[in-house]
Amino acid sequence: MTEVKAIDQQADKEALINNWQQVKKQINQAYEQASEQTHRSADKTTLLAVSKTKPADLIATLAQQGQRDFGENYLQEAIEKIDALKSQPECEDIVWHYIGSIQRNKTRDIAKHFDWVQTLEREIIAKRLNDQRPTDLPPLNVLIQLNIDDEESKSGCLPAELPALITTIKSYDRLKLRGLMIIPAKADTNAFARTKALFDDIKASHPELDAWDTLSMGMSGDMAEAIDNGSTMVRVGTAIFGARD
Repeated sequence: MTEVKAIDQQADKEALINNWQQVKKQINQAYEQASEQTHRSADKTTLLAVSKTKPADLIATLAQQGQRDFGENYLQEAIEKIDALKSQPECEDIVWHYIGSIQRNKTRDIAKHFDWVQTLEREIIAKRLNDQRPTDLPPLNVLIQLNIDDEESKSGCLPAELPALITTIKSYDRLKLRGLMIIPAKADTNAFARTKALFDDIKASHPELDAWDTLSMGMSGDMAEAIDNGSTMVRVGTAIFGARD
């Protein structure tokens, strides 16, 4: 794998762009090496650039190169960057994903500022996001965060809790349920395959979920394996921006 150059506040934009291009190349290579059963093209996987702790000018640099989707964990920091970039022409098409934990007192701002939420895990949060989504915006795209390994240290609903949560989210017209997101245990070599099977089962048993099309799994260190197992979105931070501040 190509060595990732460190990107800091005074970033060498050339290095940033090179890192981003290398990640895109690795995504394409992962498809070429994937099993023949996938029969999918590389353009069906979305690269989510995880820009938490990184300044707005780095986001603008990648947006100028055509990167569209950016993920943020920290709400106040994200809002500041969203506000700073929204008037820049090259950033008008940015799609903002919230990928941090959701506290009740944060739902109003999340519903107002983001296009996607990938960490929905509780019915009460779904209700608040629905009720607080501004009516002049399209429905909020949401993914259910699944705790596929039942780890006490991680957020996410358990597989057994999925049916009830899906039923709840379906009832809200300001939310659009798109799929699942996971952060598997490092030792679980089968988590991607099990999640893909569950994703497919839900799609088959819920034909009314016409927007059920997104499986967010895979990060800098395991995106090739995730793609091989059917991921439609990889969340990449370190391989693009370097080590966190």
